[in-house]
Amino acid sequence: MEYNTARPKMLLPEYGRNVQNMISHAMEIEDREERNRATQAIIEVMGQLNPHLRDVDDYRHKLWTHLFIMSDFKLDVDSPYEIPERESLEEKPATMGYPKSKIRYGHFGQYTERILRDSKNVTDKKETDYLSSVMGNFMKKQFLKHNNTAVENTVIAEKLDELSEGKLSLENPEEDLTSTNQLLKTLGLQNTTNTNNNNRKSNNNNNQKKQFKKKQYKK
Repeated sequence: MEYNTARPKMLLPEYGRNVQNMISHAMEIEDREERNRATQAIIEVMGQLNPHLRDVDDYRHKLWTHLFIMSDFKLDVDSPYEIPERESLEEKPATMGYPKSKIRYGHFGQYTERILRDSKNVTDKKETDYLSSVMGNFMKKQFLKHNNTAVENTVIAEKLDELSEGKLSLENPEEDLTSTNQLLKTLGLQNTTNTNNNNRKSNNNNNQKKQFKKKQYKK
């Protein structure tokens, strides 16, 4: 009995042992035209075994590349594409540099801080006021995404002034910023503080009703 461990290693197991054997047989065909016809048939079988590759751009090019890989780059046929080199496929991609920028407040995000830092280039008073209102509400929304209980408008105004280096400010945060409940609704969140208070009231009412029924029963 022959075990898979004793058989030749499959370079791309997802195509199965039969495709690997077909490629090995094609490599032994001496006539070039017959070898080309056999290779075309193998490509069709590979495409049928992996129909998901059709969603990939230029999937037939990918099939031919897999064919040469499974032949260990020893199959000599007329390919419609440039025959890949082993070194180019085994070459490791260059290491990407990891961003090292520091964020003062993670809940506001890096781009928020960058926009506020660049607000010093805005000179028009109307644009400055508009930017202060928009960014203030955006910062409040970002804060509520991380903590959907509550946030003081004065805190948002202080952080807006800090991150913009004094360029943007809110003279009246309570009026300039959208209410917390309204922002929570737009985010699809609930104010946990109000919810907890409502739950406590509901529990208290239920307890009072139970106690009242017990007194009636005793009488």
